[in-house]
Amino acid sequence: MKKLAVIALGGNALLRGDQLGTIEEQEQNTTDTLENLVHLIRQDYDLVITHGNGPQVGNVLMRNDAGEQLYNIARMPLDVCVADTQGGIGYMIERVLLNVLNKYGIDKNVACLVTQVVVDKNDPAFSDPQKRVGKIYDKSAADELHKTKGWIFKEEVKVKDGYRRVVPSPRPIRVMNEKIIEDMARQGNIVIAAGGGGVPVYIDENNDVRPSEAVIDKDMASSLLASAIGADEFYILTDVPYVYLNYKKPGEEALEFIDYKDTLRYLTEGQFSKGSMAPKIEACLNFIKSGGQKSVITEAFKLEDKKYGTKITMKYED
Repeated sequence: MKKLAVIALGGNALLRGDQLGTIEEQEQNTTDTLENLVHLIRQDYDLVITHGNGPQVGNVLMRNDAGEQLYNIARMPLDVCVADTQGGIGYMIERVLLNVLNKYGIDKNVACLVTQVVVDKNDPAFSDPQKRVGKIYDKSAADELHKTKGWIFKEEVKVKDGYRRVVPSPRPIRVMNEKIIEDMARQGNIVIAAGGGGVPVYIDENNDVRPSEAVIDKDMASSLLASAIGADEFYILTDVPYVYLNYKKPGEEALEFIDYKDTLRYLTEGQFSKGSMAPKIEACLNFIKSGGQKSVITEAFKLEDKKYGTKITMKYED
């Protein structure tokens, strides 16, 4: 059986923090990122692609506010905003990937599936919002938005004196339609699914599907999906070439090969930022613990170059 890999594209693989977010910028970033997947396709991997939506869903929320204030357009709830970005980003990835495949003479179908992900409506994350969405503000702008809109902000780890809005991020329990996603991928189709962590929903006492005001962590949902469909490998493409110990501190050290036990120890010691790298590490560990062969965290444009990337396995063998 061919290897199956889940590739999680970070929001920054599609939109950089210093960009306006024009469609031209996002398409170029997406093209540059997807070019790195060609070598996996040529190695006959079956692929499922997931993606982030942090910057994009934040922009949708701001358009929500502007529409309500200026034109009395009804504000849409957060789950609908996530679905909007899932559809829009998924369409862009699908179209750009078809063009990349055409460039290299590769004949494959690409399909995007708007995906719901089940969460627990009583998850403690609803009382402790941590998920960063939207653009980066300076402190004065963040304070003003907190005062006027009630938004909650936290300091951005990678930008000095930068702040981003945070919203609840409950743990994903189940990816809906996971069997359909696996069947499509195993048949050789490239599937785009669980975008932005999936549309958050919960199941009520009548077994009905209900919306949830949250944004699910993309990496945790992607890891859950990867395990559910029996993927062999799980990749997280982000904006750094490696995972580091003592990141941006004296004694900074890039990690290239690392096993489950040491990775868990570093996570427990607090080596990885809670709002940035820690969820990625936890997602990788969950995948390995569930039977996955290998997790890789690397920069979006360096996947093809095997000298880059932090590779996590159950037990590292030199």
